[in-house]
Amino acid sequence: MKRIRSFDDQTHFFGRIWGIVAAVLILSYPFVCLFLFDAQIDWKTVATGVGVVGLYWVVGAVETFTYTPMLGSGGTYLGFVTGNLSNLKVPCALNCMEQAGVEQGTEEAEVISTIAIAVSSIVTVLILTFGALGLGLLAPVLDNPTLKPAFDNVLYALFGGMAVVYVSKNWKISVLPCAIMLIVFISASFATGDSALAGTLIGVMVPVGVVVTVASARFMYKKGWLGELEAAQPDGQKQTAAADAAEETIASGPSDNAQGSAAVAETAEADKDCESGACESENVQSATKGSEAENVEDTKGAADLQKKK
Repeated sequence: MKRIRSFDDQTHFFGRIWGIVAAVLILSYPFVCLFLFDAQIDWKTVATGVGVVGLYWVVGAVETFTYTPMLGSGGTYLGFVTGNLSNLKVPCALNCMEQAGVEQGTEEAEVISTIAIAVSSIVTVLILTFGALGLGLLAPVLDNPTLKPAFDNVLYALFGGMAVVYVSKNWKISVLPCAIMLIVFISASFATGDSALAGTLIGVMVPVGVVVTVASARFMYKKGWLGELEAAQPDGQKQTAAADAAEETIASGPSDNAQGSAAVAETAEADKDCESGACESENVQSATKGSEAENVEDTKGAADLQKKK
């Protein structure tokens, strides 16, 4: 009998296949170029880049452990195969989950994350295709010195717009992580004289920023500095919680709950009295009273008959 795979099993099955295929294609590109152009490997140049490659290995491992809980299985496979995680796929997935009002780590969030990353990948491919076809027509616009500063700051504008949405929920949580990240990146740029190092540190500093954020947020929460956390919940979660509370109230009203509690309490007291022998004495007393009442009625009936005679 053929076993039917579940959604998770199919996700991991096809995700691993396409992940391996993508890795083979990416790693085989240099060797294909060597074969086609009959080139030779310059091992000195390769040796100079080993240190940088090792750093990117660390960044890749850190991103895997950081983004997987956020994106879910399907989103992780799709995002790592298509690329552009930190600057495109992750912001797109988080924004869609935020708009849908779902919590990260749930099945709903995984489905929404996978759809968001898939749509983002399709749109990216379409834009790149049209851009490549019309590159000759767009070259004067892209090379225009007046518009060059705008194109250079597109990524910063994207993250700035997202930061406003998340920071506005509770700005106190973002103060310490932002301050630490700014100090680290600015210090690295001044120490080395090269701003490229700061860009390389982004992948490594992401988990550091997560740890600092969680630790500082917990400390402020324990101190009572964050105020009401309900205001920071998405509107979808608020509406869901309110709907659940209303359904529970309708299903079991306050009066029904009170009557049920009183009945349960009376039953428990009666059981305790029976266990202590009080029930038997009450039954004897009620039986005695009943027999006495019957005797009185019989005596009254006999007296009435004698009077009539």
